Amino acid sequence: MRATPAPGTTASVRPTVTPRPAVSPRRAAPDLPDPGPGPTPTGRSQRLAGVATMIGSGLSTQTGAAIGSLAFPVLGPVGVVAVRQYVAAVALLAVGRPRLRTFTWWQWRPVLLLALVFGTMNLSLYSAIDRIGLGLAVTLEFLGPLAIALCAARRRVDICAAVVAAAGVVTLMRPQPSTDYAGMALGLLAAACWASYILLNRTVGQRVPGAQGSAAASGLSALMFLPVGVVLVLQHPPTAEAVGYAVAAGVLSSAVPYLADMFTLRRVPAQAFGLFMSVNPVLAAVVGWIGLGQNLGWTEWASIGAIVAANSLSIVTRRT
Repeated sequence: MRATPAPGTTASVRPTVTPRPAVSPRRAAPDLPDPGPGPTPTGRSQRLAGVATMIGSGLSTQTGAAIGSLAFPVLGPVGVVAVRQYVAAVALLAVGRPRLRTFTWWQWRPVLLLALVFGTMNLSLYSAIDRIGLGLAVTLEFLGPLAIALCAARRRVDICAAVVAAAGVVTLMRPQPSTDYAGMALGLLAAACWASYILLNRTVGQRVPGAQGSAAASGLSALMFLPVGVVLVLQHPPTAEAVGYAVAAGVLSSAVPYLADMFTLRRVPAQAFGLFMSVNPVLAAVVGWIGLGQNLGWTEWASIGAIVAANSLSIVTRRT
């Protein structure tokens, strides 16, 4: 969850493209070049700063999602996502400053699709969090970018990684009396949306300069959720505490990761960034456990570990 966030991207398992993709609130940050071999003392300090920022960014994203879930009893997942979309739009529009009047229909088409996917991705993710918990929801969503990376690969090690990831998914979704299949389906929908989000971000980055396309898509997505906010205020006036939780989710899961990733990718290689991103499902499970009391069994932890290991194996063995 990064969403918006943006929901990106995206360096972890998102394919490197040319030209540079647009920066988006879902961590679709450009793959910047490695600062160089043999780091100097200054280079080492920069990379240490980058690693610290990556840790902070991951914790911010998952903590934001956990805080946002505290507003579910009052706002519901839809209301929390609406507020998050508003916050993401403000942040992205301030940075991207899109010149909407100059957009052609050829540019608008992927932007409109990106806006639709962005909103659907966050809504399905937060709805999944409401039903199956933060750790499992984020793990299932992570299958989206993982699938894109593995489908684009042709190596035996990637086939092995795909088998490991599939085993993790099967274990997660094994039939049990307590299995919430609707929640699992929402998590998989979030994964499909994230995969679509990555591909659309590439197209937007090719057709629209800078971050203008991502900013425009974020603004349109916020407009789509505007009626939701109006209905909530009129029918069920939210408490200040619930709105504060939702705003915090938007800041921590969209604005902070967006700025942190821009900082990080200038200081660490894209491969290292991608490797760390694969740990986000573990961070989500830990935050859910400590912050929300969402305990997982050993089979769930094993499944999360298998999916993380699959992505890590694919990245570590990738030639750069």
